[in-house]
Amino acid sequence: MATALQGLVALCARLMLAAIFLASAIGNKIPQFQATSEYMLQQGVPQPKLALVGAIGLLLLGGLAIIAGAWTRIGAIFLLIFLTAATYYFHDFWTVADSSIRQLQTIQFMKNVAIGGGLLSLVAFGPGPWSVDAWIDRRREEVESAPASQQQARVPRTGQKTTTTAA
Repeated sequence: MATALQGLVALCARLMLAAIFLASAIGNKIPQFQATSEYMLQQGVPQPKLALVGAIGLLLLGGLAIIAGAWTRIGAIFLLIFLTAATYYFHDFWTVADSSIRQLQTIQFMKNVAIGGGLLSLVAFGPGPWSVDAWIDRRREEVESAPASQQQARVPRTGQKTTTTAA
């Protein structure tokens, strides 16, 4: 059984991990939609406006799922999809000639790899005990472990009268 400390740490980790994605959507991509789509076009992203709408959707759905701990693994996969594409298009250090810019892009690339590792941990291990997913799992276990008499509708015992109504 998970301890209260484990639950708290897992919740804090989810909040910290999701914060960057939600802040990116709410604080940058949505209010700066036109400028962001133009920048995406400059970086070679195909169909930048459509890609930006998809990115915002992935960021919001994934970030909220991780914070709530509801459909956490799916939310983490959404964010991994976003992170992989963003890293490829915007932190392609291998194409940069200037050594100082290449170093900066390498750091940004590695930062995204580290964040991806955190997301993979959520996919592998789930959100922890303080989450909607864990609550659903606990409820399911309670129902499955309940005696059969509590799982099925009550049936009259042998010898009891049942009432029927004539049509």
